[in-house]
Amino acid sequence: MCSTETTSEKKETLNFIEQIVKKDLSDGLNQGRLQTRFPPEPNGYLHIGHAKAIAMDFGVAQKYGGVCYLRMDDTNPQKEDTEYVEAIKNDIEWLGFKWGKLVYASDYFQELWDFAVWCIKTGKAYVDEQTSEEIAVQKGTPTTPGQNSPYRDRPIEESLALFNEMNSGNMEPGKAILRAKIDMSSSNMHFRDPIIYRVLNLPHWRTGNKWNAYPMYDFAHGQSDYLEGVTHSICTLEFVPHRDLYNLFVDWMKEWKGEAENLGDNRPRQYEFNKLNLNYTLMSKRNLLILTKEGIVNGWDDPRMPTICGIRRRGYSPESILRFIDSIGYTTFDALNDMKLMEAAARTDLNERATRISAVLDPVKVIITNYPEGKSEELEVINNPERPEEGSHTITFSRELWIERDDFKAEPDKKFFRMYPGKETRLKSAYIVNCTGYKANAETGEVEEIYCTYDADSKAGTPGANRKVKGTIHWLSCSHCVPAEVRNYECLWTCENPRDAIKQYEKENGVRGIDAMRPFLNPNSLRVNTNAFVEEWAAHLPALTYLQFQRIGYFNVDPDSTPQHPVFNSTVGLKDSKGK
Repeated sequence: MCSTETTSEKKETLNFIEQIVKKDLSDGLNQGRLQTRFPPEPNGYLHIGHAKAIAMDFGVAQKYGGVCYLRMDDTNPQKEDTEYVEAIKNDIEWLGFKWGKLVYASDYFQELWDFAVWCIKTGKAYVDEQTSEEIAVQKGTPTTPGQNSPYRDRPIEESLALFNEMNSGNMEPGKAILRAKIDMSSSNMHFRDPIIYRVLNLPHWRTGNKWNAYPMYDFAHGQSDYLEGVTHSICTLEFVPHRDLYNLFVDWMKEWKGEAENLGDNRPRQYEFNKLNLNYTLMSKRNLLILTKEGIVNGWDDPRMPTICGIRRRGYSPESILRFIDSIGYTTFDALNDMKLMEAAARTDLNERATRISAVLDPVKVIITNYPEGKSEELEVINNPERPEEGSHTITFSRELWIERDDFKAEPDKKFFRMYPGKETRLKSAYIVNCTGYKANAETGEVEEIYCTYDADSKAGTPGANRKVKGTIHWLSCSHCVPAEVRNYECLWTCENPRDAIKQYEKENGVRGIDAMRPFLNPNSLRVNTNAFVEEWAAHLPALTYLQFQRIGYFNVDPDSTPQHPVFNSTVGLKDSKGK
């Protein structure tokens, strides 16, 4: 049966978060406003997992006419740095998104402190002086209720005095904490009098020495959302158990603000989606920091890293990342995604945008014996057949050429259609040549030179070029190319799920950090080729230019590259490699 439905009439496909947002807006919640936020902690560089959250937080606001704030969750000065703040901003902009306002959790430190004081005064919080070990035992287990702290019913004035002492700079970290007084028998472990303030005695990079006691994430996050006017707090699945606590603290803040009526309206609502997990990839800022500090990788932007800046340097475009994220979708259950899906998205995208150039990675010399010595000619090649508007450039043809070593076989099998003695082969964009022989090293047997004759009437673009020949190979003129460094990358890890493998190794061997990582690191994750050649033209391309080395794969220009020493990074092959 034929369908009369046009493309414009096809039903719009929305992920479940978009469906919720669309319904909330139609129901008039929050007066029909839509405001989201992306709240990273500036304690490291963003990775591909964050890109999924960015695409959701910014994307849903963009799609439905809302606004997304960028909020730095800077409540732990021990690990945070302005370097990370700038990197986060750069990554978001590179992905193509703009924030409505840049804010910081530290903007609310005074308000959060005042709110905490109110919680103490109203019997909703108390200062506890137990050790962390005592508190852990006293909290019970998911199947057994916790026990009240001996300090739970201490006088309000005593807690207020101790809370002020916590911020004086005179109290040793760990000596006292502020806990919310909720329910030590709750089935939700997060309700068992959670810690809401702790002593750090560290200066903050934005607020200086004003604070020595800092709020915990659960106490700062929802309140910051509320103070900013966030309507939809969209986060990942590990925050599902925190949702009730999030809502309770917002209720308390509304009560403190005198806005306790209509609790169901004008408030942020938390919704959760699954994280982006990739096989053969470790995504934890703590572990990625270890890799950089131990010199396993060359910085946060090493192309083997799953950081957004590393992926950018590897040669992925922002469009390919968003294409990949869209393809895997958003659900309410975690899964381990195949890296090949991300590579496929890059391959599809780069086919449309990459400039085609000639490069030879493992060269062997071809001498065209009947081509005049000293002669050369310029041949025009299209920059990108998918985008003719991007024009063309020229490549020089001459008597002596480089070709890929595996494009020649002295004794070919029946399925080999490239170059071998007695075989005609098309040189891409140039002539048909006939292999007449070769010279090999007497000791190793390695082919050192290949000899051919060319058909002067077979030049590409002329009538003689129509002669059919099986096999087309690329080439470079030996006198008109430049040596290049090509960095080839593989997965940094040898196991499909390095996070779980490292945890198991830690448990079994009693080691942590880099010592638990080393058994699973791929020693061949980086192979540097300094024998390659590229077109002279390619040596002058700007950093991060997307390229296709014809017949080889997709590459890009590394920021280390100079015209005198061009450097290229492998991005992804032309086809999926099953044996990878």
